[in-house]
Amino acid sequence: MLDRSAFVRPIAHRGLHDLPKGVIENTAPAFEAAIENGYGIECDLRPAADGTPMVFHDLPLGRLVDARGRICDLKPADLARLVYKAAPTGILTFADFLDLVAGRVPLLVEIKSEWTEPEPAFLKGIARHVKRYKGPLALMSFDPAVIAALKPLVPKVPRGIVSGLYRGDGWWLDTLDPERAWRLSNLIESRVAEPDFFAYHVKALPTPVTRFLREGLGIPLFTWTVRTEADLAIASEWADAPIFEGLRV
Repeated sequence: MLDRSAFVRPIAHRGLHDLPKGVIENTAPAFEAAIENGYGIECDLRPAADGTPMVFHDLPLGRLVDARGRICDLKPADLARLVYKAAPTGILTFADFLDLVAGRVPLLVEIKSEWTEPEPAFLKGIARHVKRYKGPLALMSFDPAVIAALKPLVPKVPRGIVSGLYRGDGWWLDTLDPERAWRLSNLIESRVAEPDFFAYHVKALPTPVTRFLREGLGIPLFTWTVRTEADLAIASEWADAPIFEGLRV
């Protein structure tokens, strides 16, 4: 179960990053900035070639670092030699990230998925580090199969589903057929995951499903990504806490 007193607060999306100032998403400076301001932290995990969990959002490396290919094709030692284009800082392992935060603020850890069978080594690596961690931490993913696979590995750790309307750019429409997109949007596939909370796209709120979950069942609802005052107003009315970037809340 998600501890509302620990988690229901503004959550800095990929840390409190600020690209013009050289503070890059999902890096140690962004996480330290969030901690200094008392915000919770959202971060992303992807596997290295051997399944080691790495703190990185994209599957391709090229947007953020001077490297070609995909993060999942390189070993941790190879990734450790890379630095971000906009600042002299490197890619964190999940273990390093947890050591950095050390229980100081709550963590919402998003596990990225390409809608294929969850990789056992990756999920077992996540579970191994989570079990050792002392501090408020919850796991979430767009893919209910990922969260369902984690349930027996970390049964006491809160687990959640990330979702939205599954329409337009960035919603895997070349991967998911319309029927499955509808099912995911309406959280029908979430049952197998038995989630403790949800995180729903702020531009889609409110929906009948999210209102029922939050108001009818009392399940915590985060909303992402809150970037404007208008988004913040929606979050304040229709969700329990914002996952935000680009503003102070």
